[in-house]
This record gives sequence, C-alpha cells and structure tokens, in this order.
Amino acid sequence: MMIRLLTMASLMLGTLLAHAEDGTVRLVFAGDVVLDGKPGAAIQHGEDPFTGFSALINQADIRLANLECVVATGGDPVDKNYNFRARPDSLSVLRKHFDVVTIANNHSGDFGRNAFEEMITLLPQYGIQFAGGGHNLTEAHRPAIVVRNGLRIALLGYNEFMPRRFEADANAAGTAWSEDEQVAVDIHRAREIYKADLVIPVMHWGWENETHSNARQQQLAHLMIAAGADLVLGTHPHVTQEVEYFQGKPIFYSIGNFMIDALDNDLQAKAWVVDIELHRQGAGQWRTYVAHLDANGIPTPVLNELSPCGDARRSDQIDQCYAGRTQHK
Repeated sequence: MMIRLLTMASLMLGTLLAHAEDGTVRLVFAGDVVLDGKPGAAIQHGEDPFTGFSALINQADIRLANLECVVATGGDPVDKNYNFRARPDSLSVLRKHFDVVTIANNHSGDFGRNAFEEMITLLPQYGIQFAGGGHNLTEAHRPAIVVRNGLRIALLGYNEFMPRRFEADANAAGTAWSEDEQVAVDIHRAREIYKADLVIPVMHWGWENETHSNARQQQLAHLMIAAGADLVLGTHPHVTQEVEYFQGKPIFYSIGNFMIDALDNDLQAKAWVVDIELHRQGAGQWRTYVAHLDANGIPTPVLNELSPCGDARRSDQIDQCYAGRTQHK
C-alpha cells in the first residue's frame, strides 16, 4: 500500500513539472544519500526507496546526488561516531535514478582506503560517474564530465568536514579537500583542459543543524563563483540552508538530507530536491521541491509546502514556490 501511495505521489509530482526549453539541460540534485541502514534493508527486500521522487528525478538530463557512504564488501570501520557501508548490489537501484554522484564527504572513508578503492572501482561498473574522489590526489580533483544537448558540464566535488584523513594523497586513494587555491585551479582547469562550458562545484561543508551558512561557506562559495563556477551546490548540515545569488549566480548552501535513517530531529527530516535549467550562459530557472524523510529515512514528496525558487536570468529575487504554482513574498 505504501509503495502504491508513493507511486501516486510521483505521478502527481510529474504532472506539475514544466518541460525545459529546447537547447537547455535539466539538472536535478538530491542531497545526501546513505544506502546503509533501513534504506539499504529496503533495497535488499526488493523495494526501491527512490520511488517517491522517481517522476522528478528521472525526467532530468543529469541526475546528481551525494553518496554519503562507502559501497564495498571489505574494510574495517574507522574510529568515529557513525560508519556507513552499503552493499554493492544497492548500486543496481541507485543507477536507475542517478547518473553522477559526489563522493567527497566525511563518510566515504568510513571503512578505510581499501573499501574506498573498491567503491570507485564498482561505480563505473554500474554506469555511475563520480566526482570528488579517486585513486590518487590528481584523480580526486579531476572533474566528472557530462555532455548533454551540446553542453559540456564539469562537476567537481569537495569535502570540508573532518576527518581530513580521508583525503587523497599523491599515491593514496581518497577524497578531494577544498583548499582555496586548489579549488580555483580546478575550476580554471575544468574550462581550459577539459573544455567545459559550465563548471559546477558540489560542496560538503558547514556545521550540522545550522540553518544558515557560516562565514567560511560564504567566503569559499564567493571564491568559486569569482573563479568561474556557474553555480554552487551544497550538503552536509543535515538541514536546509539559504539560497544566495552572488554575481548573478545561485549558491545552494545546503539542501539537507535525502535518504538516511540516522535522524536526530524534525528539521533533519525535511529536505529539498533542486531542479535547475542550465544554459550555455549558466543557470536559468530553478525550483526546489520539498521532501519528507520517514522513520526509515526514505523520502516522499510534500506538494503543498513552500520552498525557494528563482531565475538567475530574470533577477536576483528569490521567490517562494509551491510545487504547482508560484507565490511571491
């Protein structure tokens, strides 16, 4: 019965979506995804925990999320409060809904470097691109390149939340860390070396449970835009934070969780999924859709709740939108 209700909600949500104009690319970004715990158990029982949002996600040209766990069979848990490891066969469900994942976060190294290397070997086998990690430092800072509708889009991933011991080294696998100078170099290289039309950094940053970005997030976001990024996407705080325009380009500081059962409070159970139109000139219209995570950490759409939307081409004003209609402040 629950799956049937979720499917109905998906169909309702799908009818509300405006089709992107010809020549544009639609990117949908969901937040932190953990395929361990109860969501992982649902997959093992033959369920698809992404069903509630499949109508929105699967109509996009680029489907992106942050994979907030290691996917492996091996490794030993490191000494920290939470360790997330998903089974490799969970990727068969993930690939139905996502083309690209970022792996620069504070849980990719939960079971050590060997498990991390297993994951970055598995992801391409399932047809999933990744950004923000690699077998060495050079690979970790290499963008994932996605080509859609004539646009060449570079996705970069960075972690800014401890432990930093998960960072890649010259000869060791790991994640990309967000050193200011290196981030600027990576953005320039994405255009000059990889010939990207658009560059999108995806950040794992900020303090948990803080509903507003901090000074470090703002400083780094502005640096990335000034270096040539077309928009900035963020996760990690487990709650949503504000959307800002800087030099006419949107910064989503945090869109919250998307799939995780380790929830500490009600705010962590509310998230956004971002639907953005991309053009050769950058981001255009965008809208966020509200997700509610149930007790199993599985998201369902909330169709009658306000969440931000805007249009970088029109003005720097951010409106508040229902899924079906716009209301101005």
